[in-house]
Formats: sequence, structure tokens, C-alpha cells
Amino acid sequence: MSFAITIGHYTYRFQDLKTLLAKASPLRSGDVLAGLAADSDEERVAAQMALADVPLKTFLQETVIPYEQDEITRLIIDSHNKEVFTLVSSFTTGELRDWLLSDAATAAMLQTLAPGLTPEMVAAVSKLMRNQDLVAVARKCEVVTKFRNTIGLKGRFSTRLQPNHPTDDLKGIAASLVDGLLYGSGDAVIGINPATDNPATVIALLQMLEEVREKYAIPVQSCVLCHITTTLNIIPRGAPVDLVFQSIGGTEKTNAAFGVNMALLQEAYDAANTLQRGTVGNHFMYFETGQGSSLSANAHEGVDQQTCEARAYAVARAFNPLLVNSVVGFIGPEYLFDGKQITRAALEDHFCAKLLGLPMGMDICYTNHAAADQDDMDNLLVLMGVAGCNYIMGVPGSDDIMLNYQSTSFHDALFIRKLLNLRPAPEFEQWLIQQGIMDEQGNHLPVNANHRLLQ
Repeated sequence: MSFAITIGHYTYRFQDLKTLLAKASPLRSGDVLAGLAADSDEERVAAQMALADVPLKTFLQETVIPYEQDEITRLIIDSHNKEVFTLVSSFTTGELRDWLLSDAATAAMLQTLAPGLTPEMVAAVSKLMRNQDLVAVARKCEVVTKFRNTIGLKGRFSTRLQPNHPTDDLKGIAASLVDGLLYGSGDAVIGINPATDNPATVIALLQMLEEVREKYAIPVQSCVLCHITTTLNIIPRGAPVDLVFQSIGGTEKTNAAFGVNMALLQEAYDAANTLQRGTVGNHFMYFETGQGSSLSANAHEGVDQQTCEARAYAVARAFNPLLVNSVVGFIGPEYLFDGKQITRAALEDHFCAKLLGLPMGMDICYTNHAAADQDDMDNLLVLMGVAGCNYIMGVPGSDDIMLNYQSTSFHDALFIRKLLNLRPAPEFEQWLIQQGIMDEQGNHLPVNANHRLLQ
């Protein structure tokens, strides 16, 4: 199906829905690199105007990647809740935008609507929104998940404690771990990116985290972010696996580049489900995403990077995860050139995931060769806090010495909680109070050398 719109004396034509979505995207370097971006600001506005008039039903009739060619497309179409979709089935994309911004779109309504929306629908409506619109709608969404604590409640703001080490040294990781806990970080997950995917190393890291958690009775979950095949390898060996992690993308080819497919993800889900290690709930999958992953794998199928990203959320949604986050600025300036593009992408990712019913966090980050700095991340941190982001990263000094990128620190989490009157996950908050790390009012307390964690 082609699309056209006349502005003044000129008619802009877009050959199909995939082209229209790409041309309507706010400018980003990845789409330019892929040859998909609008040729001018005027064409971009024309595409957005044309996209606003597209009925939502069109997204079910015309797929951006053929059904027969891509298992993610099949997942999206086959799992679509047609009954729920009737709530908005008469809308155009523009009318959906207006409704989302209205008082009629309450948190309860958005929660009900989520299974009736497809990734392409939410990607399309995000392209019509200003940054403040993305914040306003995402803030209304509440997605709560549980394992050993409860993440995503209104008025709460969690962190992933990320104590990475370039050689997986247990003492070095333990030092960062204690540092983070003393700053109140770690309620989303204590998650280590291992320097190697060696099963013995992964097991040693998991056992160390398990010993710390049990010794101090910390109501948190741990994860070593190894490949999912490594997790499948170590579960039968008795490794203390809480969460199953995997990076995912929005096309079948992207996931193949990651070494996964839907069947493998299901196999890992089934294996972990037998463990039943949660105490307050049993959400145990953890997925990371990021705009540009499909293009970097030469697997984007001609689809713009933001729509590819939204399609990855269909994969995540199929497994009812505890955690999802975009590592927004990690892939580099070839895909998101500067702080402005990183900020826009983060707001889009958070909005789209929340609208699809996912417990979305954000790795607010950049690489040192991008045209971005910590001021950009400070701005984005505040926006994410206001938008109701479920969690961010807690990296010692905000500088990840293993992955070599800049993220958010333990201090940043304290700042945003204090600024916006947000608290950690309730079970973790009680532990922090019991440990003398936080008081009943949510204030961080000074720690002396006699603290139990330092013994």
C-alpha cells in the first residue's frame, strides 16, 4: 500500500508502510547510514502528517517484514489480542496519539490496552510525539514485576547494581558490590557482565553473589549476563540461577546474529521455571535491547531502527519478564550520534515498551566517541525519573571499566530519588532501614567502618 500527501503544490509519496515509518522518524544517524531517513526536514514532516492519517487497522494488514519470512512478525500477528484492540480499532495513528494524551487514557486503561497494540502501532504513534508527550504518556503507565522484591510501583525507583570487572576478579567485584549496597543500589538486580562466557567463571560469580545475598538476607535477585546457552548449560549443574538474561532484537535475523531464536528462548524459560527461586513472585527473564542492533548486524530488513527496537519488545513480552532495558547509547554514534539523539531514543524506547506492557528500565549511557557527555546523561536521568522509568544502572563512578562506556552511578540514583521523592523497592527499602543505610524518611545515612557489610 502506498501513501501520499500534498503540501502546497508538492505531493510526497511513500511506497509502503515500512518507508513511511522510516521517513517519519526523528533524525538519527543510524537511519541515515542505512539510507532510510527522510531526505529533508520537509519530507519528514510530510511523512509524519501522512502517518497520522493511517488507520491502526493498516498495521495488521501490512507488515514491515513479511509474515512468511520472519518469526517476529508471526509472533506479533499471532499473539495480537483482537478483542482488546476493538477499544481503539476505529482510530488513526494521530487519533491514538490524541487519546493517549487525554485524561481518558488512565493507567488502568493503558494496562488493559497493551495486548491490543502491536510494536509497529506504538512506534508509529511515538514518531508523532514531542519529547514531553512521550514523558507524559509513559508516566501514566505502571508495570509491576516480582521475584524477591517488587519492582515498578508508583513512587518507587530501582537500580541494577553493575559491579563489572575486566578480569572477573571476585574481590574486585565484591568491592564494587559492597559499595553499591551501601549507597542503596541493587534492588532491580545485582547484575554482572562477565568478561568471559566460560561456564566455570559464570558459576563462580553466581555462587559468590548467592553467598553474599544469603549471608546478609538481602531481598534481591542476581544475574550473570552470560549468553542464554551458557545459562542452559549451568542450570543442570546446580548453579544458583535467579534470572535468565539475553540480548534480543526486532528481526529474526538480528536474533540469529545474537545466537538465539524463539524456540531457544522458550527452552531457557522452561528450564528456569522449574527452579522456582522467587519468593514474592516468579518473573525471572531479563532482556536488553538497543536501537541500532539490527543495523549493526546487517539484519534490519529495510526497517528503521526505532521500529526494529519496538519489535524487540514483542519478543520480550512473550516471556513475561522481570526486567527489560534499552542500553540506549552503547552501540555508538553511528546509530545515535549525539546527546540529543540519545535522549530522544531513550524516551521513545521507554514509551513504546511501557505502552506494550513491559517493565522498562534504561541504561542511560554513551560511548566516549559519541558527541555526548555527562551533562546529557544528567538531563536524561531527570527525564527518565519524571517519566516513571522502572530502574537505571548503578555503576561505580559511572565508568564501567570492563565494558568501557559511561553510564549512571550510585550517586545518580540517590540524586533522582531525593529530587523526585522516590523510594527503592519496598522489600529492599526495609532491608536498607534495618541495616542502617537508610532512615524511615528515605534519607541516606553515613556508614562507619563498623557496619556489618564491611566486616
